[in-house]
Amino acid sequence: MPLFDVVVVGLGAMGSAALYELSRRGFRAAGIERFSIAHDRGSSHGETRIIRLGYFEHPSYVPLLRRTYELWREFEAASERRLVRITGIVEIGPADGALVTGTLAASRMHDLPHEVLDTHDCMRRFPAFDLPPGYVGVFQPDGGYVAVEQTIETLIAMAQAAGAEVTTGVAVRSVTQHGQGVRVSAGSIDIEARAAIVTAGAWARDILPDLSAPIRATREVMAWFSPLDPTPFSRDRYPVFILESGHGMHYGFPLSRKGTLKIAKHHHRDETVFPDEPRRPPSANDEALIRAAIAEHIPKANGAMLAAKTCLYTMTPDHHFIVDRLPDAPNVIVASPCSGHGFKFAPVLGEILADLATDGATAHDIGRFRLGRFG
Repeated sequence: MPLFDVVVVGLGAMGSAALYELSRRGFRAAGIERFSIAHDRGSSHGETRIIRLGYFEHPSYVPLLRRTYELWREFEAASERRLVRITGIVEIGPADGALVTGTLAASRMHDLPHEVLDTHDCMRRFPAFDLPPGYVGVFQPDGGYVAVEQTIETLIAMAQAAGAEVTTGVAVRSVTQHGQGVRVSAGSIDIEARAAIVTAGAWARDILPDLSAPIRATREVMAWFSPLDPTPFSRDRYPVFILESGHGMHYGFPLSRKGTLKIAKHHHRDETVFPDEPRRPPSANDEALIRAAIAEHIPKANGAMLAAKTCLYTMTPDHHFIVDRLPDAPNVIVASPCSGHGFKFAPVLGEILADLATDGATAHDIGRFRLGRFG
């Protein structure tokens, strides 16, 4: 008999959620992480991630978002820790831009609460912003942010309390179909299980060399600034935001308790990197890419940069997720790459992955995430 029902490879956002869900359901589950829990080498670090319902990427994500909101509340209740803060979110850009049109399409299709603000009303309500004529703000009251490292640490602790085994500092070499189950080769040992879930992000292809999806890792930069004037950044006047402008797409968070503003450029340079190569620290050029939008559109945030960090996006060509079985190894499930917008979905993807690994199917619609779409 295999030692485990399911082995989870990679314990970032998706892996830690899947491990918790499996252990919560009573399955013999093990998790393996090549680094430490809540490390800063991948995609799941940097203090905060946005959560929102009206999804400009595609309306089909909204049912999953509704479920993930429910599960975030359940996680908070089970852990007695506050992981989500609802601040509202304002998404700002040209009226015909991808951000505004996509958010409105999803909000209207799914009857989500939202307000549409013209340029004048947007700046009056959110005075930190300086916007040109023709820009529109879409405000969603249900938006906010999630605590990143705290979430992963909490999920792993709850999984272990429910019986999961966790191993860190060990790199998985391969995951293969083995008889009616799988074999996970990690370090100097082989582990047999009924199924495996690979949520290794940028390292997925190292572990699954025959993965058909054309994925790549990109280097991203997030930064923390000291505002020139903190007055317009009070929490009732400056929620989570996404801004589409001539400088690209930027996002940011309310003023922290330390008095800092986290702001970053989404798809910073579209610069492909390899996950194990030496990590290049943030540069003056990286700062300039972020600061250009701040200087023009959030001028009172344009103070000293106090800190900056790099992270990885693991991209698919269409920027949609991968959640599927391997065609030639049906007991191996791969999840992510999430193309830079996946953290908020961790609870529902954990539920989906547990379904696939133990029941063979899920009630959630994941048709958009199938590997077959790449041919």
